[in-house]
This record gives sequence, structure tokens and C-alpha cells, in this order.
Amino acid sequence: MAISKKVSDRLAQQLKKYQTILSEAKDRDVSESDTVVIIADMLADLLGYKKYVEITTEFAIRGTYVDLAVKVGSDVRFLLEAKAIGQSLKDNHVKQAIDYGANHGIEWIVLSNGAVWQVYKIHFRQPIDKSLIFEIDLLQASAKNPQFIECFGNLSREGFTQSSMTAFFQQQQATSKFSIAALLTTEPMLQALRRELRKVSGNIKIEDDQLVRILQNDVLKRETVDGEEARQAQDFLKKSLKAAEKAKAKSTQVPASAPEQQPTTSEVAA
Repeated sequence: MAISKKVSDRLAQQLKKYQTILSEAKDRDVSESDTVVIIADMLADLLGYKKYVEITTEFAIRGTYVDLAVKVGSDVRFLLEAKAIGQSLKDNHVKQAIDYGANHGIEWIVLSNGAVWQVYKIHFRQPIDKSLIFEIDLLQASAKNPQFIECFGNLSREGFTQSSMTAFFQQQQATSKFSIAALLTTEPMLQALRRELRKVSGNIKIEDDQLVRILQNDVLKRETVDGEEARQAQDFLKKSLKAAEKAKAKSTQVPASAPEQQPTTSEVAA
């Protein structure tokens, strides 16, 4: 989704302001509760939400309260779990944030220490799963960085919709290093590599499994072919390619010819 000039201008202006605030807070090593106050201000100033109406600390989930919830009308857009600015975001923090969303059926989750922001999509299946959509360190970000504008623009009050977030997630997933690594080992890509290798040396003979081993062991980074994110990318790619093949087959199907109309009795008599 295209981010409006109004939103991108506001993000650029407020980023500089909050980089100073966050840097000073980090130097002072402020507490988690003080970090929550800063993040709530950021949700209002950067993302445009109404501070005393749409940002709440009173959202209960199974007897406990998530740090912040963003709710527009009756729609809870996302939950935000906060940590102190001096604390690194860890796997157990991710699990805590995902559990909050899963227990309340909320698909989009933000984990942040003020400086670093991570946004996750929850997959409601058995078992519950999640995907990291993006991670950005605002202390290192530039107002001209397209990723910053796109990420925060989609989270903004003006930009957030379920369809736009889903499209953003699909775009991020399709262009991730894990998806590209998985794509490089598909049959069409291997055929293209063999074709180009023959141009270099007409006598070369190389099998698919040998090419895959070279790519996975020597060319690609290990993290892009092993682990949970790599598995998710491989599953995403398989489903996407299968859906594309089905759509192509459906579009190329020749419609059945209409049955030849038999002449009516009056037409025969004529």
C-alpha cells in the first residue's frame, strides 16, 4: 500500500524528535514502566492514534494486562508488549507477546523496547505459529529509509487495515532472504543455472542434487536454509507456486463448446 505524504512527513518529523528522547532514555537506563510511557507517546505522535481514546493499558487477557493495546472503535488493531529500553528483546519475550495475541484471537503483535520494534503475525493453526514481519532499530533508522516509512506507515492509524497488513506481510515474506534462498533451489532456477553453466563450459555435467548442495553449503548463508524461518519460507513458496500453477491451468482451460442448437419445428416447416 502506498503511504500518504501526510503520514510519511509526520513519520520523518517525529523520528528525529524521538531518536533524541530514546537515546537519552537509554543513557539513563530507564525502567520498563517509563519505556511504556515513551512508547505510548510514539503511538500517538508517530502513528497518529488518539492517545486518550485509542491507546490503552487496560486491556485484560485471562486475568493479566498486556502493556498496550491499540483499539479503534471496537477493533483491536494490535497488541504491544514493552520491555525496558536497555533490555534486549529475547525469544521468551516473543513467546509472551504471541501468547497474549493467541489467547485473544488478535493477529498482529508488536514487541518493542522503544528503540527496537518487532512486528509479528500470528498464524492460528495447530500448533499456534508466528512470522516476524519486520524488525527495525529506530536509533539507527533514517527518515528517508523506505523500510521505516513502509513499516510504520502500515502500522499508522491512516494506513492500517487487515488487508493492507496482510499484503505487507506477503510482500515481506516473498522478498525475504529465506524465500529467495528457497527459490534458488527450485527446478526452474536449477535449470537456468545448468543452462548458464553450459555456456561457460559446454562439457560440464552437473546434477540437480549437486547444484543444491553447492548452493546450500557454499553459496547461501546457513541461516537462510536451516531453522524455523527457512522452513516457513519453504512452505510459503510451495503453497504460492502451487496456487500459481492452479491459476495458470484454470486460465488456459478452453471452455466447452456450446451444444449445437437444434432447429425448431417452425423453422423446419419453413
